[in-house]
Amino acid sequence: MTMAEESSGTVNIAARLAVMAERRPDAVAVAEPLGYDRQGRRRYRQMTFRQLSDDSDRIARGLRRLGVLPGTRLALLVRPGVDFVSLVFALYKAGATIILIDPGMGRKNLVRCLEAAEPEGFVAIPIAQAVRTVLRRRFPKARMNVTVGRRWFWGGATLDRFRRMPHEGPELAPTKADDAAAVIFTTGSTGPPKGVKYTHRNFDAQVEQIRDFYGIREGEIDVPGFPLFGLFNCAMGVTAVIPDMDPTRPAQVDPKKIIEAVTDWNATQSFGSPAIWNRVGRYCVETGAKLPTLRRVLSAGAPVPAHVLRRMKACIHPEGDIHTPYGATESLPVASIAASEILSETAAKTDRGAGVCVGRRFSEIEWRIVCITDGPIPTLQDARVLPAGEIGELIVSGPVVTRRYVTRTEANSLAKIADGDRIWHRMGDVGYLDDRDRFWFCGRMAHRVQTAAGPKFTVPCEAIVNCHADIYRSALVGVGEPDCQRPVIIVEPHSEKFPGDSAARGRLLAEIRELAAANPLTADIDTFLIHPSFPVDIRHNAKIFREKLAVWAAEQLA
Repeated sequence: MTMAEESSGTVNIAARLAVMAERRPDAVAVAEPLGYDRQGRRRYRQMTFRQLSDDSDRIARGLRRLGVLPGTRLALLVRPGVDFVSLVFALYKAGATIILIDPGMGRKNLVRCLEAAEPEGFVAIPIAQAVRTVLRRRFPKARMNVTVGRRWFWGGATLDRFRRMPHEGPELAPTKADDAAAVIFTTGSTGPPKGVKYTHRNFDAQVEQIRDFYGIREGEIDVPGFPLFGLFNCAMGVTAVIPDMDPTRPAQVDPKKIIEAVTDWNATQSFGSPAIWNRVGRYCVETGAKLPTLRRVLSAGAPVPAHVLRRMKACIHPEGDIHTPYGATESLPVASIAASEILSETAAKTDRGAGVCVGRRFSEIEWRIVCITDGPIPTLQDARVLPAGEIGELIVSGPVVTRRYVTRTEANSLAKIADGDRIWHRMGDVGYLDDRDRFWFCGRMAHRVQTAAGPKFTVPCEAIVNCHADIYRSALVGVGEPDCQRPVIIVEPHSEKFPGDSAARGRLLAEIRELAAANPLTADIDTFLIHPSFPVDIRHNAKIFREKLAVWAAEQLA
């Protein structure tokens, strides 16, 4: 039984905060960067666990007086920081269902997703409330609105008003395990973003699994490059130091500011996308900077290149490691692997086209590889399970696995498999299990190239040409109709290595063609193109939009 379940049958991640407020009342729960003092030292706004618990109690009471009931859907549009963390806990204490959308997906997608989620109110910064007011016809149910900051020309409550209320004791809605906790949207990297229903069971299980798998202990200090991880930190008794960065633009992060947060607080852990660690690792190599207090670095969103892992391993604590948890918005975490295992064993196999090993499953996860099927798989009996070593689609089940989408619900039949009372989620990823029950990722099922000779999978083929020193990343795409597609490999050189003239382009393409010809996986590919900058997802700056590149390749070859 989890900590949350011990509270009178209530399952709610906010119950964990109350426990931490008792255990560690005066320890800092969350800190966010402000400006600098006259000596050039960074100033931080801070809340202890007790203050955070009391603050979220006041806000929850204000929300309830506003009319928020268990299950009320409220969109949260607030920048990462103290207010964000306190508001998330307050919303859960009030029993609300939080609609969480990454603003980095762009205004049009954001508005469409919000409209589809049908919010009953917005808890948002002034600019978001202004947009909501202008577009009010698209949000007819949004009547409970709270402004985080200065209220302009619209009505409604403010966060400051809630905070002026006296603290009247703890607040905690009696939510159950399967009650809705949040609607979180997918990135839309392989289709339109979909709203995923998260239950309180899902969140509670995530905290348990992440804490136990990585051995995270109360009193640690984390610098989370992803806002929601701040929530998990506080639930685990870990201090969350929010870095000075735009989480929607990880590839533009200033590495000095990440290093600053780590060193100011002697952080023991940090979570971020591969794009963040690419910049931080390069900076450390170039300047000799070190992060000796960091013993655990987590990176998710896409496979992390070996060169990024090597750089980061060299600048953190000698006994530290970089871990790359694998999963999806619909099911996270699923598996994990450490840099030490990658660099000593699996990276060499990846370079030869074996795929990317994402490691072993978390303790509560069950997984299987099933025959690739583009249509629905209604029940588990309809799936053909494949033996170890054979490439198919990965399906997973467990307490962190969500059961359904609540927007674009037509996707449920394609993504979910019934198994009695259980649901299996189709990851949409292809790969295989090895004889040690590790999953080797070979790409997205939707991205496989269907040639007349059979399917080609993206990640193994791309790894062959990525071994060229001048290549930053590559993409295998198909041009033409399915089952007779022409395989094309597109490469993006490192910016400083981009060929400056036609002769240099010819030499680079010739070298890549020679690399490809030497491996059976790519020997029959004869079309290669150079692209200046791949289109990628905004959230992680790592997922390549191969659909867009396929259109571009077709235009180049026309």
